Amino acid sequence: MMVRGIRGAITVEKNGAEEIISATEELLAEMIRLNQVSAGDVASVLITTTEDLDAAFPAKAARSFEGWTYVPLMCAREIPVPGSLPRCIRVMMHVNTTRSQREVEHVFLRDAVRLRPDLANR
Repeated sequence: MMVRGIRGAITVEKNGAEEIISATEELLAEMIRLNQVSAGDVASVLITTTEDLDAAFPAKAARSFEGWTYVPLMCAREIPVPGSLPRCIRVMMHVNTTRSQREVEHVFLRDAVRLRPDLANR
């Protein structure tokens, strides 16, 4: 086993707590499903938001997943680069896995597909 990073990103239409939590749940669920991740395999998760999203902590979404009570989660603010994708939630999930870097399935949903079309369209 080795620790690998799984990238993910999703956008929301507006800065609302319910929308931020719901979108983060959707993104995490897809990352977990595609990479067959169990909570015990997760070393940590870093979640960032663009500066236009401050209605909720997106990490709260992970608490709805069974077994995720003790998974270390942290939220942070994304660098506000001019012209960058607005209303975006990004995730870096560190997991213990036997998958190679090439085998890891990164997930980009909604407008976030624009961030890494090469990975989103594999």
